[in-house]
Amino acid sequence: MTGERDALVQLLQDYADEAGRLGHAFAADQGLHRTDAAALLAVLRAERAGAALTPGRLGEEVGLSSGATTAAVDRLERLGHLHRVRDDTDRRRVTLHHDPAGAAVGRAFFGPLAARLDAVLTGYTPAELAVVHRFLTDVVASVAEHRAEMTEEIPPG
Repeated sequence: MTGERDALVQLLQDYADEAGRLGHAFAADQGLHRTDAAALLAVLRAERAGAALTPGRLGEEVGLSSGATTAAVDRLERLGHLHRVRDDTDRRRVTLHHDPAGAAVGRAFFGPLAARLDAVLTGYTPAELAVVHRFLTDVVASVAEHRAEMTEEIPPG
């Protein structure tokens, strides 16, 4: 059983490496710094989850200082990937939202991958997909928990 577990961990590491390389390729394709691409993806993920990010929360998500976050948001806004929206009730609060043109760029780059993944998923039964879903949910939660613990232990420098 240990061999199978080791093989799964290796596959997860391989996936993380490939996903990282793909993210770098997307950033290069768009003329973005890797941090800008990570910021853009964080904004898109938050919007998909129904909770738009503030610049401060974005900085926390991506691990940027306040100044670096502002610079990244400025660059992404200038390139047409996202925009700031002032809160109607608290004009001091600003949230970040992707622009449709920026989303179209993401769809053009990642759309073929989505089609490939969809083709892969059709080869699994609903019961198999449920197990994979549970497994990946648990893995993501474990990695996020570990990251949170590790970043809390590292003194700001």
